[in-house]
Amino acid sequence: MNDDNASARVIHDLRRAAAAGPGSRLPSVRELISRHRVSPATVARATRQLTAEGVIEAVPGRGLFAATAPRGTGVPDLDWQTVALGARPDGEEALQALLAVPPPGAIPLSGGYLDAVLQPTAALAGALARAARHPASWDRGDVAGHPDLRSWFARESGGLLRAEDMVICPGGQAALTTAIRALTAPGEPVLVESPTYLGVLAAARAAGRRVVPVPADHDGVRPELLAAAFARTGARLFYCQPLYANPSGAVLAAGRRAAVLDAARVAGAFVIEDDYARDLTIDGEPAPPLVTADVDGHVMYLRSLTKAVAPGLRVAALGARGAAGQRLRSARVLDDFFVAGPLQRAALEFVTSPVWPRHRRALRSALRERRDALLTALGRHLPTLVPAVVPRGGFHLWVRLPSGVDEAALVTAAAAAGVVVFPGRPWFAAEPPGEFLRLTYAAAPPELLDDGVRRLVRAWSW
Repeated sequence: MNDDNASARVIHDLRRAAAAGPGSRLPSVRELISRHRVSPATVARATRQLTAEGVIEAVPGRGLFAATAPRGTGVPDLDWQTVALGARPDGEEALQALLAVPPPGAIPLSGGYLDAVLQPTAALAGALARAARHPASWDRGDVAGHPDLRSWFARESGGLLRAEDMVICPGGQAALTTAIRALTAPGEPVLVESPTYLGVLAAARAAGRRVVPVPADHDGVRPELLAAAFARTGARLFYCQPLYANPSGAVLAAGRRAAVLDAARVAGAFVIEDDYARDLTIDGEPAPPLVTADVDGHVMYLRSLTKAVAPGLRVAALGARGAAGQRLRSARVLDDFFVAGPLQRAALEFVTSPVWPRHRRALRSALRERRDALLTALGRHLPTLVPAVVPRGGFHLWVRLPSGVDEAALVTAAAAAGVVVFPGRPWFAAEPPGEFLRLTYAAAPPELLDDGVRRLVRAWSW
């Protein structure tokens, strides 16, 4: 479905309803989703536009209403911007949909961050308050980041990287964008696992890079296909998540780790190791980072605190040795100079205090409870969606839909039924091998997961 056309239909519907007069009640978000068979993100985009134009008003807890105090005498003509801007970069729409806030009353089985009740907000608030009172927090400091915070990230990487190899970044997405632009040129190929994190697809395409998928299975990327892709494309960058890959939950098997590094070495290429989920382990102990076996500097190591702590703690580190490390650090300065001092100091206090190991233990237990609750609910109500391999960490279940089920239609019907799920297609750089859903267990409490699956069953029967 063309999203621009869908959004235009919703806008037209709301304008017509608003013509009833100032203060008149408009169709609800859920009604608009069901009526037009669109996603919550599409409705949100339409309502934002009409709110900005002064046509409607959104009243929290009550709904949408025709504006009582219209701004100006008419609707502004903004169509000139379409000509000036040209085509929209690929990938942005899916990323915006992924980050959209679920509508009131909906059960989120989609999302990339912890449920608010799992976030250590009291400890973070205390750390940030103390950091804000520290005079040095407000000074410029080292543009690469607080030295002690860089040392902590270096130690976490396994030992080969030093503090001077690290640069602090405002979150993992910013680090990815920097690394892609610093290590490749426009038009060059970037290899990715298939499926892969859709944020890297959006970042690479927005930077004008050509994304080339390399098939992966439950044991991670297939090394023989990775070597073939390097040879065929001449690529010099491969992005991967060796631990609890998003969305599939795959872990790079021990027998494949050396082969992946060998493929990069033979190609004279770099590997971005996105270690986003190291603190999201549920079962057993995670393998060490891939960078620990990288003697010759092929691996660029990325570690973020955001997923395991809170969305607002946008602190990550990017590490690399040699000329590549120097180029990454220079690129970060060009992007935004440096990360805010108070946030860096608060993050450092948090991860070096006794609160951090306690939080990780509590998080492991909570994620296990939620993962198992979602698996139980699927087994009870939708056994055909129980995954063959249970992820040992991360936030998500990656489920393949039976033949004949349209994932886009199911996602739309689910939203109308009051449960938010995310389709599988955006996670593939090329044609997907089937229809999938990514079901998240970290964004809702266990007692709601069963109800969420039952709502998904109702959507399935539509």
